[in-house]
Amino acid sequence: MESVEVFVASPGRTFVTLRITTTDGVTGLGDATLNGRELAVASYLRDHVVPLLIGRDPARIEDMWQYLYKGAYWRRGPVTMTAIAAVDTALWDILGKTAGLPVHALLGGRSRDGVLVYAHASGTDVPSLLDDVQRYLELGYKAVRAQAAVPDVGGTYGVRKGKVYEPAATELPDEQPWDTEAYLDFAPRYLEAVRERFGFGFHLLHDVHHRLTPNEAARFGKSVEASRLFWMEDPTPAENQESFRLIRQHTTTPIAVGEVMNSIWDVQHLITEQLIDYVRTTVVHAGGITHLRRIFDLAALHQVRTGSHGATDLSPVSMAAAVHLDIAVPNFGIQEYMGHPDETAEVFRTGVTLADGMLHPSDEPGLGVEYDEKAAERFPYQRRYLPVARRLDGSVHDW
Repeated sequence: MESVEVFVASPGRTFVTLRITTTDGVTGLGDATLNGRELAVASYLRDHVVPLLIGRDPARIEDMWQYLYKGAYWRRGPVTMTAIAAVDTALWDILGKTAGLPVHALLGGRSRDGVLVYAHASGTDVPSLLDDVQRYLELGYKAVRAQAAVPDVGGTYGVRKGKVYEPAATELPDEQPWDTEAYLDFAPRYLEAVRERFGFGFHLLHDVHHRLTPNEAARFGKSVEASRLFWMEDPTPAENQESFRLIRQHTTTPIAVGEVMNSIWDVQHLITEQLIDYVRTTVVHAGGITHLRRIFDLAALHQVRTGSHGATDLSPVSMAAAVHLDIAVPNFGIQEYMGHPDETAEVFRTGVTLADGMLHPSDEPGLGVEYDEKAAERFPYQRRYLPVARRLDGSVHDW
């Protein structure tokens, strides 16, 4: 590797982008975005990772992954794994360009014609939610996530205010109120309303966003069984993997977990004991393409499908890498897709396309994404935090 550069820019959302250039002049891009910790991971890359890369063979991807992971000694953690992911993704990009092949061809080729995605419908009340679901169905989406604001409770998760849902919108954390009982009473009713109006000819998803205890999550899952959800996402905080056994015992509603997980060890028991149906780990936060493929392979052995996180805090680099992997693995389930604002498209030019509710990777060599450094200069770093949730009694709750 001849040179390694780290860029931090805020075109709609703050992204940390890694660019590696080989001695032959081939460049590869990696994403190191980490909500609220962008400067920490950028500093870690510049101070601790970049010096280790210069002069190394970019084709030795597995060796480089092990070197960065095992060589750190204090392994895992979001900053370390995101930094490793950036390097790994950039090396796969370089490998594809060197071979003259798209990354999905290097991963074994296409297992499907396209990558099913889900849209994000929301509303301030039930009627506006239903209108938003209809809008996405008319756009050709075959899967829709539904979220509505809980009456008289401000700051409900997942409710869009503008064109793109963007929770990290304030320089300091926005503190939002939360009422679990009000949510448990309301959410099943609006999911039922979606099915009553539009039927069962599409996939319906819902994100609980870590808000419930295991027992509350079991109660919720059972209450929405008639709505036949594709999944309920993150029903309870996943640090205690054993807690999902209780949920499993009380409901057949499928469970999706993993967007905040960093390694195969974080989801090992959830997968091997079949406590979940979809694993949502991502390229950018779980060690890149190399490590995410290992997670997906483990999941395939236990009939757990993929459902990678794909919010706006994943740059077009990560989204392209995810789509290349999604289209190749045998146990693909669905891919989250939120799109990006117009400013992001000025900085990142991607070959990934959306048609009829499916994403399609570029057939260009590598990932098919270009980074416009000059355009990025127009969007200097802006600090933005995700919100913090508080119960009505003032205590901090899981956001």
